[in-house]
Parts: sequence; C-alpha cells; structure tokens
Amino acid sequence: MSIQIKKQATKYDVCIVGSGAGGGMAAKLLADAGFKIALLEAGPDFDPANKEQRTQLRWPWESPRRGAGSTRPFGDFDMAYGGWELEGEPYTQNENTEFAWFRSRMLGGRTNHWGRISLRFGPLDFKRKDFDGKGDNWPIGYEDVKPYYDKVDKLIGVFGTKENIPNEPDGFFLPPPKPRLHELYIKKGANKAGVPMIPSRLSILTKPVNKERGACFFCNQCSRSCMAYADFSSSSVLVKPAVETGNVDLYVNAMVREVLTNGDGEATGVSYIDKEDLRDYEIKAKVVILAASACSSARILLNSKSAQHPNGLANSSGVVGKYLHDSTGSSRMGFIPQLMDRERYNEDGVGGMHLYTPWWLNDSKDLGFTRGYHIEYWGGMSMPAYGFGFNTQALKEIAGDTSRNAYGTGLKKDVKKFYGATFGMAGRGESIPRKENYCEIDNHTVDKYGIPVLKFNYSWSDEEVKQARHMQDTFEEVMHNMGAVPLGDKPGKETNYGLENPGKIIHEVGTTRMGKDANSSVVNEFNQAHDVPNLFIMDGGPFVSQADKNPTWTILALAWRATDYLTEQLKKGNV
Repeated sequence: MSIQIKKQATKYDVCIVGSGAGGGMAAKLLADAGFKIALLEAGPDFDPANKEQRTQLRWPWESPRRGAGSTRPFGDFDMAYGGWELEGEPYTQNENTEFAWFRSRMLGGRTNHWGRISLRFGPLDFKRKDFDGKGDNWPIGYEDVKPYYDKVDKLIGVFGTKENIPNEPDGFFLPPPKPRLHELYIKKGANKAGVPMIPSRLSILTKPVNKERGACFFCNQCSRSCMAYADFSSSSVLVKPAVETGNVDLYVNAMVREVLTNGDGEATGVSYIDKEDLRDYEIKAKVVILAASACSSARILLNSKSAQHPNGLANSSGVVGKYLHDSTGSSRMGFIPQLMDRERYNEDGVGGMHLYTPWWLNDSKDLGFTRGYHIEYWGGMSMPAYGFGFNTQALKEIAGDTSRNAYGTGLKKDVKKFYGATFGMAGRGESIPRKENYCEIDNHTVDKYGIPVLKFNYSWSDEEVKQARHMQDTFEEVMHNMGAVPLGDKPGKETNYGLENPGKIIHEVGTTRMGKDANSSVVNEFNQAHDVPNLFIMDGGPFVSQADKNPTWTILALAWRATDYLTEQLKKGNV
C-alpha cells in the first residue's frame, strides 16, 4: 500500500523547524520583514496565560497525584512538555554511554521552563584554543556577536550589574533584585574563600520594557512560565508577536522526518508527520531553517539522504552529529544552623538565584584542567514541595536532636523548624569538545512515527572529572567559611565527584559546528550550510565550544545575526 503524502498549496519564503530560542527569533525577525513563514513545532500550541494551560500560582495539593509521581520531569507544575524519556520516542546508547537526551514538545520548546540564566560568551570563550591548545577556535569573535547581544538585551530584557570582568561581558541591564538571606550567608563564606558572588543575569523583567509584557511580581515560579510574560519564553516574547503580523502559519504537533531536496541537492522544504492524524505532509519553501535543538537538527539532517547527499544533508564533511558536548554539572546541599526556626516572611523573589559566581580563575595555570565553571545557588523560603520533610531526621541529628517524628504534628514541627535553612550549590562548567563524542542514526530502531532514532556515543574526559572535583572542594570551603554544615557525604572519585551524566544539564551543543573549512564543519560563520546555501541551522548545533555559560543568549544572538544575513541574501535573490 502506498503512503499518501499531502502537500501544502502555499510555497513559503522560509520554513522554520523548531520554535525555541533560535527558531522563535528567526520567525519574529523574518515576519517583521514581511516574509511568509511556515513555523513547525513537534508539540502543541502553548500560552502560559491560557487558563487551561496555566500552572503558575497553583498550590501543591492541586496536583492530581499529590506528590506521588509526576507526568513531567521537574514536577507537575513545571512548564515542560517533554523530558529525557518520551513514550514512543526512544534513543539508544553505545556501550559505556549514559547520555540523557531532553526533548521539549511544546511551542517555545525549552525556553518555557529554563532557569533564564542569560550570560554572554566572552572574548576568551570564542578563542579557547589560543589559550589552552585544546579543541578549536570559533571562526568569529566576541566583537562579531556583541552588536547582537546588545540587541537581544534590549528586545527581551535582562537584569544584572556592570562588573567590568574581562570574560564576563556587561550588557544593557535592568535593576537586579536584592539578595535573599541565605545568599548573604553564602556570600560571606565565598568572600573568605576568594570566590566572587555578583548579581545574577536573568532574562526576567524587573520593570516593564513594552506594553505587551508585565513586570515580574516575584512569585518565584518562572519554571511554570509567566502568565504576565515577565520572563523570557520564545512562545510569549517571539512567536506570539510573529504570528500576530499575519506572516506566520503555525504548524503544531508536526514531527519533521526530513528536509526535502531537488536534483541539484538544494533544500525545497520538509516532510513531517501530523501527530494527530499520523499522515505525512510536505511543506515547500525557498529556504529551510533547522532550529529543532542540536541533536534533533542533526537527526533530521542525517535522515535526509539523497543521491546528492548520500551521508545525510549538509554532511560532506562527515561531522554532522560529531563534537556533541554538554555542560558539566556537580552539586552539593548544605544546612545553615543559624537559620533554624527563622521568622516567616515573603522572600520569594524571581524564579532563580539573585546572586551567582562567575568563573574567577581564568589566569590560573595549575588547576589540572583548563576550562572553567560558574556556580548557581538555591535556597530560601520558596513554596515547600512534597517530600521536603524527608530530610528532617538528618537535619535534626546535625542540630543535636535525636527524637524521631515521622508523621503528624511532630513532623509538621520539624518541617517548620528547618524550613528556609537548607541551600544548594551547583557548578556548571565547560567541557572539551571532542570528535569521538557524537550522535548517529540507529538504523535498527525507529520511533512510533517510523523515523530512525539517534544513538549516542559519549564519555567524559579527565578534564571534566578534575573540574567536578574542584567544584566539590570549592563548595566545602565556602560552606565551612559560612558556618554551614554539608549534607551527606562529599562525592568522591568513585562517582566522578558527583559529575552528572552528559545531557543532564540540558545544554547540549556542537553537532553542526561552525567553521570556515567545509571539510571540517557544517555551517559557515552565518549559520549557513556549506553544502546547501538555502539551508540554515539556528540552534545550539553550530557552537564550536560551549563556554561555562548557559547557551540560550548566544543562540538568540547568533540567530539574529544569521537572520540579518539571510534577509540580505533573500532580498538580493542569492538564496
């Protein structure tokens, strides 16, 4: 029986696959310029202000499971339609690989539930090979991207302070919120250890920037996505105004199978499966932009084989899927005895840390590793979640109380006693991009839509393990200096010092790397495929290296830069 493929009558100027940071930015800019856009998203439509979808300002007991489990990886009320494991959408691992691949299936993708940590890469981050001889330099530098970081700051909004730290570039900042009490305790210990703590840089509006978005009202629930649009989510800030121009047709629940090409090997559109009727469809366009996330875009390219592209689209170099790398991550919890039985008051603040630690040892040559990390902090008196009380016995013993209260009024008393006295530190660092870390097509496994899945091959090197050890040593020193008590045993060599499995930090990049040489890279300095001039990639795939910063702000800046270039090429008729 032949498969009937339904073709859309409209031929678009641009077809964009993925509605997250990069896809959303491209859609907005191209729609504003008057181009006709098809925007495809593998999940449903989403608006945090929609009464049926809203999870913000809902009480824990409103969960139908009452804490007995969750349909979402970060809890019922976290705004993540997706996770590391999706029913009917498997991925496989090579032997000795434990890669965790997070997929977000909703309009706006991962930007609906991320931490909003919005850091620019610095001059050193684009040229790390010059510093340590490892990996490769980007073909562009900070000065190439700076004008677009500036534009992103002004369009979206980010709070912070000007610090004049050489590799932590300052931007256009809104006023930051004041530190919470636990952060002041941590800062006291960090100062003694020579570890800097400065106001965080988060894309949350502490004052309005336009009429369409409200200012933060400090509910500390940004992970639920904001019904006032006060935090940055691509769905609210980029896609919504793009659709309102009338120039964007939105295709949701559209699982893209491959990029279509003609006899000359040029992109002509995409084919996708409608997840509701399970039928195949085609969309035609002059230009295709892949912004489905680093691994998803690589998967689409590798599945897009033809006579002109036998190894997958844009893969004459053989490096599509190669150089996959994620941020490192290791963490520790602690307890501040001075904060037991603390007075109750509202210190919710924004949904994230008010202070953080940028990497402070770029000039050190004897650490045993060459790439740095920043430190994120949590704690305080945010809304308690189910399970909070299960740590109380350990805390009671630390506090010199040997009584046991497993339930009832005694348990409630314990929870109140220690509420607001626990905190955490998490290092997020840069790994070395290596060709031997990669994803490829597993030709023996397909998902429920019949699309061949990805197989991962990944291992940490000694560089990342030594970095995690340094993180744990730093956590211990800061805790000691602030008079805190670490909870649990310090992670040791047997656990790689608490180093999370790759993929767990959800910062994977590098699978369609940028470069000047078409023999060793996939896209040029404007995110344009070397092999296919009318194909662009605008997610984290083109990253040559990740830096110790979260990738979203750089994805946005590079997408803006690439879209400006694409707009010029379209107007000249070059693509």
